[in-house]
Amino acid sequence: MRTTTAAALASLTALTLALAGCGDSGGSSSAGDGDSGAKGGSKSLTFWVMKGTNPDASKFYSAIKKEFKKQTGATLKVQEVEWADAHDKLVRSFAGGGGPDVSEIGTTWTPEFAAAGGLADITKQVTASGMAKDELQALKDSATYDGKQYGVGWYAGVRGMVYRKDIFKKDGVKVPTNWAELEKAVKTLKAKEPKMAAMPVAGGSSYGAAPFIWGAGGAFATKDGDKWKGALDSKASQAGLKFYTDLALKDGSSTTAASTWKETDLLDAFAKNKAAMVIQGNWTPKTVIEQNPDLKGKVGAFAIPGKDGGVAPAFLGGSNLSVMATSKKQDLAWKFIKMMTTGDLAKKWADQTGYLPTTKTALKPYAESSDKLVAPFATAMLKGGRNVPSAPQWGTVEGNKTITAMLQSILTGTSVEAATKKASASIETTLNAKN
Repeated sequence: MRTTTAAALASLTALTLALAGCGDSGGSSSAGDGDSGAKGGSKSLTFWVMKGTNPDASKFYSAIKKEFKKQTGATLKVQEVEWADAHDKLVRSFAGGGGPDVSEIGTTWTPEFAAAGGLADITKQVTASGMAKDELQALKDSATYDGKQYGVGWYAGVRGMVYRKDIFKKDGVKVPTNWAELEKAVKTLKAKEPKMAAMPVAGGSSYGAAPFIWGAGGAFATKDGDKWKGALDSKASQAGLKFYTDLALKDGSSTTAASTWKETDLLDAFAKNKAAMVIQGNWTPKTVIEQNPDLKGKVGAFAIPGKDGGVAPAFLGGSNLSVMATSKKQDLAWKFIKMMTTGDLAKKWADQTGYLPTTKTALKPYAESSDKLVAPFATAMLKGGRNVPSAPQWGTVEGNKTITAMLQSILTGTSVEAATKKASASIETTLNAKN
């Protein structure tokens, strides 16, 4: 079980003096960055960004440094941090200082860090700027804890269905617009494409199940006063999970091996012509074509349909930008966040990374795009984006693999009722644990 942030803070108090002197260790910084006391007494701002989201970000970093200097007169220091190290590095900076002024924070980490006192409350700034009305609600929810906002969405992604257009056309399968049509498509593909899995159901993909849990009116957990209640064992959640897993267990959409697959395995099966449609994130279709150039022009995408039509709710994951509570440059930090999350810079980052921007205004052109591998995902974000419970301990639920363990048990023979009862009890215990 992952240590909670508050406990980690307590255990790291002894490191305060050491951390104050080496808070920048481990990340890579661009050459030429000055210290906070740069020549001429100019101010500087330190920004931590996660490495790898944008494989070649050097030009973008140069652009934001130039724009930041133009807008504020201050120097921007960009430091890349490995995702694997980021959580604990940030926790250490909360305890001992020496961290950034602004950091990229995963959406499911934001409530945890806010509860630990590591992030600054920027509710007033967001409201005064007018951004609050333009933010996607799911991302606003991800950055909100105890009624206050501790970050602004920077980029995000959502899952949808990626499918073989040529196979659908050959077999007379129409893009499903509701769950009944999705099941019909699975049955047709199962019968006509015996060498392909119609729609593998991956036991290791917790957020692949979310559209069906939410789409049936269910939830992972609900808040009752100051307590959380596990909700996966509700009738609605069970109905959604049963439909989803029955695609594999009853309709034969999947394979036995897929009960332990992750989303990367789904992508691999699709690229190797072993699956007709798979649940994938908006950042993956281009990867499919890179892996198998023969699929160029044959790959399509559609938003996961709602039970009775429309768009199913889908988990909107990504990163927020947050001001560190320890920063002595709060106003400057807010100016940087506003610059990064609105206008051309937000669009450039989204385009370079394959993710999508986080405001309605910026996202609308993507939803109206002629690119059929982009528009369905953007539409899903606008119409169906949803966040997981905004609880400090949700990261522990993820770390415990509670949801994937539930899915794998269902796919290997445990009843939906028994599996959801166990998972729901575990979530309830975890979310109500004190930091």
